[in-house]
Amino acid sequence: MTQKYDAVIIGGGHNGLVCAFYLAQAGLKVRILERRDVVGGAAVTEEFHPGFRNSVASYTVSLLQPKVIADMKLADHGYRVIERPISNFLPQEDGGYLKLGGGLERTQAEFRKFSAHDAEVLPQYYEALETVAEVLRGLALKSPPNLGEGFRTLIDGALQGRGLAKLSLSQKRDVLDLFTKSARSFLDSWFESEAVKAAFGFDAVVGNYASPDTPSSAYVLLHHVFGEVNGKKGAWGHSVGGMGAITQVMAKVCAEAGVEISLEAPVRQVLVDGGKAVGVKLESGEEIAAARVIANVGPKLLYDRMIAESDLSEEFRRRMRGFKAGSGTFRMNVALSELPNFTCLPGEGEHHQSGIILAPTLDYMDEAFLDAKRYGWSKKPIVEMLIPSTVDDSLAPPGQHVASLFCQQFAPELPDGRSWDGERELAADAIIDTVEAHAPGFKKSVIARQIHSPLDLERKFGLIGGDIMHGNMSLDQLWSARPVLGHGSYRGPIKGLYMCGAGTHPGGGVTGAPGHNAARVIIADRGGYGRFR
Repeated sequence: MTQKYDAVIIGGGHNGLVCAFYLAQAGLKVRILERRDVVGGAAVTEEFHPGFRNSVASYTVSLLQPKVIADMKLADHGYRVIERPISNFLPQEDGGYLKLGGGLERTQAEFRKFSAHDAEVLPQYYEALETVAEVLRGLALKSPPNLGEGFRTLIDGALQGRGLAKLSLSQKRDVLDLFTKSARSFLDSWFESEAVKAAFGFDAVVGNYASPDTPSSAYVLLHHVFGEVNGKKGAWGHSVGGMGAITQVMAKVCAEAGVEISLEAPVRQVLVDGGKAVGVKLESGEEIAAARVIANVGPKLLYDRMIAESDLSEEFRRRMRGFKAGSGTFRMNVALSELPNFTCLPGEGEHHQSGIILAPTLDYMDEAFLDAKRYGWSKKPIVEMLIPSTVDDSLAPPGQHVASLFCQQFAPELPDGRSWDGERELAADAIIDTVEAHAPGFKKSVIARQIHSPLDLERKFGLIGGDIMHGNMSLDQLWSARPVLGHGSYRGPIKGLYMCGAGTHPGGGVTGAPGHNAARVIIADRGGYGRFR
């Protein structure tokens, strides 16, 4: 084997970069191995047509941990996020529209167009969500209690349960509702307008191959509201230069800290000797020795494809076969000659700088999922469109624009033996047609398009089943059970093997939390907990 490192990290996505930074700060010799020719994982910016650049997979900012931003001094190196003036804009089937965000009073005024009751209860709804979200924020940068560690498990559980214990009975009921109910059931208990319920319910199907009627889908709704932008809780924004600007800054900070980053270095196998991870073998055949191996890839990719069956117990392999992955996501970028002109709100406006949600009701979202289950993908998909060039002129030529189209529901695997290679263009056409129905002339304005089906996302980014979350965010795959009970503390089932990606707590999104938490555990195991800041 070649030179031995204190740690090798499989995958140069944002969590791998965050983990590497903290380990290097603690004095470890760290090497990141990235299979692609660019660092950043799914948070990258690419030119997909001459003069047109955009984020490729991850596309918007809110969940990145403030502690990570501060510790890595990202702002000092060029990190900048522009907040959306309003959160979302939802065209309606009757020709109206709803705007969400821009302050409580503005949102209440919008809601009154649909329901005086919904406008009146909105402050209580926000308070209920914020109370539970604050508990989750307190847990995001903590390693979950690891079942099987005896008294340590009880202590960790008691300490992390204090936030919940302090809640009132009503607030504890909200927690139970959000973790167990469907998004529809939860929202029905608050609101009466279908448009209002859709405005909040959309978050429940983001990266979630499920209906808003699916039990525990309310949690996915909650997961998307506990972030912040520039100190403003619950806000979303655009990273200037695209999401790749964030990971490029992270890579620069890591390099300054002494981290070695190797591109075009795909890992074939984790090497195990005597029940301990001792390094990795690259596709080239090169073997790299390390005292610990840290995987920033999803559990499905790691345990199904990178570790020999003989190095895992039958029980663990059975559990991982049951680990659910596949987010039903289809991702497109389009180059535009002009801004889309929406029938319900003609002309240019702040709605072009928001999340444009084409999913007017929960019934629409449910039908999209049922279509995908039956046929493989929905002819009327759920579409979120962002047009970042309205606030970042570095992404497109003057007078022209780029748009991100984040789309649900598209089955990870198509029925009847069909392949996404034969369906991707048809699905892309259906997405364009969906936008066209709300903004006539959109199809004609498309200069070029970049398509990523679930299979494309798997091939390009290693996201098994195209799962942007590295695994379903369902109750059975959260906290101490992410990815499986007994290994929820970032430690794998093999000594010296760790996990630092979105397949661990607190899950998906560009958060940096799994990378931060894994580094803390690794440093503690090394006997250097006090050196972790």
